[in-house]
Amino acid sequence: MPLLNNLNITKMKKLVLFITIMFMTMTYGQEIKQIPQINVNGEGKIKVTPDQVSISATVETKGNNAKDVKKQNDEKIDAVLKFIKKMNIPTADFKTKQVALNPQYDYEKKKTSYNAIQTVEIVLKDLSKYDELMEGLVQQGINRIDKVSFESSKLTQYQSEARKLAIKDAKSKAEDYVSVLGQKIGKAITISDNSQIYQPQPMYAGMRMKESADAGASNETLAIGEIEITANVSVSFILD
Repeated sequence: MPLLNNLNITKMKKLVLFITIMFMTMTYGQEIKQIPQINVNGEGKIKVTPDQVSISATVETKGNNAKDVKKQNDEKIDAVLKFIKKMNIPTADFKTKQVALNPQYDYEKKKTSYNAIQTVEIVLKDLSKYDELMEGLVQQGINRIDKVSFESSKLTQYQSEARKLAIKDAKSKAEDYVSVLGQKIGKAITISDNSQIYQPQPMYAGMRMKESADAGASNETLAIGEIEITANVSVSFILD
């Protein structure tokens, strides 16, 4: 008999625990459903003219003798660095990023050749010098341009402004929706943010000069475009 009583007590405890959990779950679900809210998306967009350009330029040298290949590559990169300094670009705005000397074996000819690479990264803050810099780099030995990216030195500031515009847009949309229902929006309970940056690549106006020659267009070589900074947000507001 004591054993049966103990079993019954255990079963009763489990039953009470199960009912308690079910009650708490149902209550929690009802509380969630009882919170009126609205979910909206907002977008903030700012277009700005770049005020600097980031350039990644490489000297690549090939040959059959490792010592000669490295020497030739060093001489070319030395000339490139001297030219950059001659352009009065601050030392803090250019640096050597990659240096490599790799053997390359040709299985058909059964010969080993060598490939030397040195890459220089430059931040040019005076865009009026862009053409002169690019032409000079090639003349001094640069034979590969890996990247040309037009940027803004005030990117962080513009990103902040775009985010604020996105939140304002989301709030305005929410107010439009609920005003028809005679309600008002309350506090924001969730915010999801996703910002995107478009870095324009150079477009050489010379390719279009034939079309605009009759209009008397000036002999410009570069159209840098604009940077488009976009912030997209999803916001959930409580309804009052």
